[in-house]
Amino acid sequence: MKNSDVFEKDQKYIVHTYNRFPVAVKSGYGAQAEDFWGKRYIDFSSGIGTNSLGFCNDKWVQAVVSQVKQLQHTSNLFYTLPDSLLAERLCKVTGYSKVFFGNSGAEANEGAIKIARKYGMEAKGEHCNRIITLKNSFHGRTVTTLSATGQDIFHQHFFPFTEGFLYVPANDIYALQEAMDDTVCAVMLELVQGESGVNVLKKEYVKEAERVCREKGILLIVDEVQTGVGRTGTFLCCEHYEVRPNVITLAKGLGAGLPIGAILMDKLTENILQAGDHGSTFGGNPVVCTGAIEVLNQVADADFLSAVNSKSDYMHEKLSAMPNITDVSGIGLMFGLSLKKDLKAGEIAKKCVENGLLILTAKEKLRIMPPLNISQKEIDIGLNILGECLSGTLL
Repeated sequence: MKNSDVFEKDQKYIVHTYNRFPVAVKSGYGAQAEDFWGKRYIDFSSGIGTNSLGFCNDKWVQAVVSQVKQLQHTSNLFYTLPDSLLAERLCKVTGYSKVFFGNSGAEANEGAIKIARKYGMEAKGEHCNRIITLKNSFHGRTVTTLSATGQDIFHQHFFPFTEGFLYVPANDIYALQEAMDDTVCAVMLELVQGESGVNVLKKEYVKEAERVCREKGILLIVDEVQTGVGRTGTFLCCEHYEVRPNVITLAKGLGAGLPIGAILMDKLTENILQAGDHGSTFGGNPVVCTGAIEVLNQVADADFLSAVNSKSDYMHEKLSAMPNITDVSGIGLMFGLSLKKDLKAGEIAKKCVENGLLILTAKEKLRIMPPLNISQKEIDIGLNILGECLSGTLL
């Protein structure tokens, strides 16, 4: 099998909804991958933040394989141990009361929206069903989460979109307060807008948004699909902001490569969803939950998170000194790199991939989200490739 064989089958049989780089990943370990020609790559993308423990982490693989041999699936009409253990661990790590498991970040956000609308109806009446999100936000690709996404580019083709969303500028507390009438049941925020360029919300804005929400009886939902599970150097990004949302959504890094979504609920929201209100065929799958438990075993550890922060400081310093980078945004191991005007992120990313570095873009920026356990050696190799691509040393 060659890379070209994979490309050919993909082009022939798969719907072309992705702009793929010309790499067919055959295998990987840690933060290194290999294609079908034996070429090796350093991974600064981690599956867009999903491979939190890198490729094929030994303990994670052992846990998943062991569970596959015991029980791969049963419906949610029956109890299984792994989802109960994961729920218990997540609640203890985060301090939240209840959790619902689904398959993805979009599905978790759909569930959060349902919680908010039922809460609004029960607390204030059927008219209280609108949700405020931020301009340049991204909450998923289902029809409803596209509607929640505050970017016009996503509001095309698939009409009619789900109604009931308002969009306000980030970091403008006056615009947020102005939109908070008696029809609003929730405010939904990404604390770091990953898909829009790794834009970090201001702490004072988020804390004031929380205060106003509590004052007005409006739920605060924080979408931590990308930022949660250690990505920002704390288990939850909202820890940096010293806020306590009513609902938090998780996905990506929680599964370390297997599909999972989770909704964390506090005491106010834990009993809103009742039997029949929500469901998911594969939500709480025992194999996926067993893998997620191992993720928590490693990531929800003070020393592990301290190492994430040390790597973040090191990479931020090195990236800030690189040629043709004008700004470095982000928190933890989540970076957005602004480039000089004559450079295009897509072209630099393509050059990086050609030279053995898997990297991401976010609008006009380069984006870096390496595995949380990436080694110092892997960091240095990747940074060296990036620096040479930025300087034009590598063609």
